[in-house]
Amino acid sequence: MSEGDVFHEKQRLELCAIHALNNVLQERVFTKETADDICKRLAPQCVVNPHRSVLGTGNYDVNVIMSALQSRELAAVWWDKRRTVESLCMSKVHGFILNVPSRVSLGIVSLPLRRRHWLAVRQVNGQYYNLDSKLKSPLCIGGEAELRSFLSEQLSQDVAEMLLVVQREVEEDSSWLNSDNLKK
Repeated sequence: MSEGDVFHEKQRLELCAIHALNNVLQERVFTKETADDICKRLAPQCVVNPHRSVLGTGNYDVNVIMSALQSRELAAVWWDKRRTVESLCMSKVHGFILNVPSRVSLGIVSLPLRRRHWLAVRQVNGQYYNLDSKLKSPLCIGGEAELRSFLSEQLSQDVAEMLLVVQREVEEDSSWLNSDNLKK
């Protein structure tokens, strides 16, 4: 399968959370409107919604991502960075959504500011892809060994975080973690 056959939404406004969700699901499921509806459900009494940008351009928080995944019978599991990625049972993980630092730029000028950015990683036909919406096209990471290296490198940044996208029953029984790593 070529990168052209992999679903990949590109960055628009501050909608990286929506793009990450759709990229990890490999189809356009969520829109700005559906994410805004989730925000309203999460904070119905708030005039200024704490789960998105006050400017209405996106910048959705993790609660929106988790609620969106739950609506698809999926769950988001926070990755404990004290564990090594070697303890992941990859066959039980649908995909990954990472929150990483990102440079801010105006056109071709890069500003000395850092913001947070959501990106997706997913296996498609046996290969893992970096589906970052800021990329021009999906970037093939490779197989499981290359994925583990990629994830380790991303998580080595102090402020990077990772969500595992799994089926609800996988979340409930913690089978996303190799059995020899389960803490009883």
